[in-house]
Amino acid sequence: MTHLPILVHDLVLILMTAGVVIILFKWLKQPVVLGYIVAGFLVGPHMNLLPTVIDNASIATWSEIGIIFLLFALGLEFRYRKLLEVGSSALIATGINMALMISIGYLVGYLLGWTGIESLFLGGMLSMASTTIIIKAFTDMNKQNQRFSNIVFAILIIEDIAAILMMVLFSTIAVSRNFEGIQFVESLLYLTFFIVIWFVVGIYIIPTVFKRIKKYLSDETLIIVSTGLCLGMVLIAHTVGFSAALGAFIMGSVLAETSEAKRIEHLVRPLKNLFGAVFFVSVGMMIVPTLILEHITPILIITAIVLIFPPLFTSLGILASGESLKVAIQSGLSLAQIGEFSFIIATTGIQLGVISEFIYPVIVAVSVITTFTTPYGIRYSETIYNKIVKIIPAKWNKLIVGHAAKRRETITISSDWSKLIKILFVPIFIYFMLAVAVIMLSRIYLLPLITTQIPTEWGFIALAVVTVLLMSPFLYGIIRIRPSVSNLYIKVLKERNHFSKIALLLFSLIRAVLCISLILYVLIPLFPRIKIILIIISIIIIAIIALNPGYESHVEKLENRFLGNLNNDEGEE
Repeated sequence: MTHLPILVHDLVLILMTAGVVIILFKWLKQPVVLGYIVAGFLVGPHMNLLPTVIDNASIATWSEIGIIFLLFALGLEFRYRKLLEVGSSALIATGINMALMISIGYLVGYLLGWTGIESLFLGGMLSMASTTIIIKAFTDMNKQNQRFSNIVFAILIIEDIAAILMMVLFSTIAVSRNFEGIQFVESLLYLTFFIVIWFVVGIYIIPTVFKRIKKYLSDETLIIVSTGLCLGMVLIAHTVGFSAALGAFIMGSVLAETSEAKRIEHLVRPLKNLFGAVFFVSVGMMIVPTLILEHITPILIITAIVLIFPPLFTSLGILASGESLKVAIQSGLSLAQIGEFSFIIATTGIQLGVISEFIYPVIVAVSVITTFTTPYGIRYSETIYNKIVKIIPAKWNKLIVGHAAKRRETITISSDWSKLIKILFVPIFIYFMLAVAVIMLSRIYLLPLITTQIPTEWGFIALAVVTVLLMSPFLYGIIRIRPSVSNLYIKVLKERNHFSKIALLLFSLIRAVLCISLILYVLIPLFPRIKIILIIISIIIIAIIALNPGYESHVEKLENRFLGNLNNDEGEE
């Protein structure tokens, strides 16, 4: 008889135990995610009541796949327009919460007698909420599409991006014992560049392809194609040094703009539920009773901090952004936990040899405790709000209803030239990133190909010509005045306000300098001895591109396709 793989034994144990426990939890009207954690503790290596999991490494791999599908599902549900609607509130709240939590974590670590670098890592771990736990709790309670949940999702996205930068920063400090500001800025630009390129190219290509092959997309084909795209982006993100979770989310947000978004979401849900269950069970398996008892004091202190301060700081940040008190309290109480990125930060510190190994089980224990409390915080947040409202003086009514609408109205009252710059900034930024992407791909792929075939100086000339031609539509997109804003542009130039004219002319000069710099970035590495001549050549090239009417329709088609895909279910005003 063929030997049954150990993994099958482990999955049977995990899924059967989880099934029984979550049925019990549903009967008791308790959150399902807590049932998964209890099931994990029961089948884990530290509890002898039931048979235990044998192949922990394979289960860890399955739990990582669970994180991927949970983030992929989040991307499918979270539309780009939702992020824009709540982005300012989320950014303010995240900035306030992370800065203060890192500071408090550092102070607590210092008071507990930990080293400076251990305290710094503790602050980083305490500043990160758990995306997977919150998504699961919102799904179980059917709260995914409320105002506060949209803000929480945006905060989680910003935190995930910040976590990548934080790991780069902490790793640098741990190794060099110094803060390398230049390396941090480089990492920030690197991350921004790849996110913009992935999203823009994905939105431009994938929804268009899906429209053309729609008649071939049966449920079977669609789930295979969608899962392949998700894992492909995960691989790309990991290859360039980012988290798998970020790659999964980006692909989910791209597929959310396709005509098949609802079908994909429906088809992915069983995968998300299966692998997500394994992830939460694996968290429960990490509970070590002996270590919890040994380090009970720091665990209780850190747990109290996580339950009190992130909700408080997040609520204050959301209030400061102009949202209502109810939204602020609901959002804050949703974020009273630490999760998977905290584990990653702890693992990084251990691998670098700068933090003690006991910190990891401490963080796991805090995570498990706060995972238990999170659903209750979300469930009773409205009750807590109602009690707070009763004791707030009537003269604080603005605090209750929020001042976001009034604040936005005040902010949007601006001069024509500042409106114009805001309208032009995003397209210029995107076109600049695309042009840089063309240059990078040219150096990676075209340079060895062309110079191998043409090893003389003419090979460099051919490479320069091809690269400039490929990025010329993007240069035109930077330098041109779009027809939709030309009237506003002319209006500003006719104004008697000299400051507006100077500001607009300066902005135009900056656009020209950006284009020239991009061309020089291509030419100077190839012909370093004739820099002055290259500057003149770059100016001539930009003038030819700007005056060439043939680019207008080409660029307009690019933009129309992108906007059409981005607003697949909504009309573009």
